[in-house]
Amino acid sequence: MKPEHIEVTRRAIMLAGLSEQVQGEILASARDKHFERGSTIFLQGEDATAFYIVAEGWVKLYRIAPSGAEAVVGVFTRGRSFGEAVALRNSTYPVSAEAVTDCTLVRIDSAVILRLLRDDPQVAVTIIAAAFSHLQSLVSQVESLKAQTGAQRVAEFLLELAKCETGACQVTLPYDKVLIAGHLGMKPESLSRAFAKLREHGVRVRHNQANIANIETLREYAAEDPANAWSRP
Repeated sequence: MKPEHIEVTRRAIMLAGLSEQVQGEILASARDKHFERGSTIFLQGEDATAFYIVAEGWVKLYRIAPSGAEAVVGVFTRGRSFGEAVALRNSTYPVSAEAVTDCTLVRIDSAVILRLLRDDPQVAVTIIAAAFSHLQSLVSQVESLKAQTGAQRVAEFLLELAKCETGACQVTLPYDKVLIAGHLGMKPESLSRAFAKLREHGVRVRHNQANIANIETLREYAAEDPANAWSRP
């Protein structure tokens, strides 16, 4: 694997707490693989024999409802992992995975992790802690859906993509707006209204570029209690 991909893999939540020796054992059998935009990584119902860490690009997990509509379960980018829970249970993938952009993924065979879990209790403790971190992330997503307005969720999404801490910032939207809406639990028309609302807070969106006038102002808006709007004149 490329050195930069190895570094991303070592820092991923599932591996970051492990010793360098254990990380080395896992990386010895890991492989990085390139997927073009639109490529299928795995399909719902396939045997889960591995989990993946995103080294470059974006991946979406989705399910197809009985009506034929696509439900986006999650979108993952550099450093994020997916598929580990079912892979470590020798189960099947409950969702499908697709490359949203050209991307490179690191594939880790579940058999390697399961062997290490049996041989070293400390590895088991670390993996459990990583799983708990994933759970906390899921809880945060649910909280965002319940406690934030649509515009605030979009603001949070832009803040996650922004690489600057202060002042003006330009963000490149990584995939199409329909997928962004699905990722944020919104309809496309609601996303358009949210972008319009964010103009009041210094955000201008043109094509796949979002220009943020002041990142601190946007951060304050994203953290604001939505109930405060009721008390404004």
